[in-house]
Amino acid sequence: MDIAEVKSLYDKYVLSTYSRQEMCIVKGKGSWVEDIAGNKYLDFFPGWAVSGTGHCHPRVVANMKKQLARILHVSNNFYNDVQPLLAKKIVENSFPGKVFFCNSGAEANEAAIKLARRYGNPSRYEIITMEKSFHGRTIATITATGQEKVKTGFHPLPEGFKHVPFNDIGALKAAVTEKTVAVMMEPIQGEGGINVAGMDYMKEVSELCRERKMLFILDEVQTGMGRTGKMFAYQHYDIIPDAMSLAKSLGGGMPIGALVVKEEHAGVLTPGTHASTFGGSPIACAAALGVFEAIEEGKLLENAVRAGGKIRKVLKKMARKYPLIKEVLGIGLMIGVRMDMDDAGPVYEACLRGGLLINCTQKNVLRIMPPVTVKPREIKIAMDILDKAIGSVA
Repeated sequence: MDIAEVKSLYDKYVLSTYSRQEMCIVKGKGSWVEDIAGNKYLDFFPGWAVSGTGHCHPRVVANMKKQLARILHVSNNFYNDVQPLLAKKIVENSFPGKVFFCNSGAEANEAAIKLARRYGNPSRYEIITMEKSFHGRTIATITATGQEKVKTGFHPLPEGFKHVPFNDIGALKAAVTEKTVAVMMEPIQGEGGINVAGMDYMKEVSELCRERKMLFILDEVQTGMGRTGKMFAYQHYDIIPDAMSLAKSLGGGMPIGALVVKEEHAGVLTPGTHASTFGGSPIACAAALGVFEAIEEGKLLENAVRAGGKIRKVLKKMARKYPLIKEVLGIGLMIGVRMDMDDAGPVYEACLRGGLLINCTQKNVLRIMPPVTVKPREIKIAMDILDKAIGSVA
């Protein structure tokens, strides 16, 4: 097939819920992908950060091949021998607790919402989230999301959610009532424009939740699994959440989500209160174990710090050359470039034409999130392409 044939099939049979580039990706390895016409691209936003350890990491692929020969799916009415190994690995790398498995970040956040509601039932049910946040595409998670654009056309929405400005502890304290049961937030807002939670702010939110006996829930769907140079972003702040949602990079390309619940709250969700048919399948768990192995064996947390520092250094130098670059944001390999323009889409398009895949969010923030396996040579190529792209627009 060629791109025209693929597009024709999509137009005829697939719901148009995405705006797609005129491009069909068929192969991937590490930081690189190839389209159906044989063109190669450097992927610095791999699968919306899903392929955090690069496309088809050997450890992930090997674990999946091994599991493929055994069994693909086991009902959660039975035990399987891979799921608890992954749960153990997650807990050992985060905080004492237990794990619920599902298939996506939205599902993990749904589980977090249900955890909070059941914890506070019946008198406390309100959850406070942040403006510019993003928590998923289900009815509950778009209500939790602090962006009106995702809610258009889906009213009436469920009650029990409030939004306050990010990094504003005063606004958060003012919003808390006797009905408030939880605060849910991202340590770094991805879709919101790479907005990083302040050190003091994060500690104050944690303390407020502890004082008011509210759950402190962190959405680490995009920040988790080494993206920021720590296994999980909360580890930069010397705090421990009551619950943490994971997905994206956790499966190395396979769909998997998880909710990690602190030990003292692990009894809130009991048999019959929540479930996910495909959650914690042996094949997805095997892939996720491969991700942990890849990070540990390849010293990829250190690489995320080193590579992220190099990229930000180049970007700050670029900012002195181009006044269009307003601000360089982020931690580790979760990087944003705020542009002084109403729409940075032309820069994104110029990068695409040059062979570099990035993302543009909030209209004027370029998101640069390469896999944590990224190499110095790949950074050099990517930054050269971005330099030319900004130059062409400027």
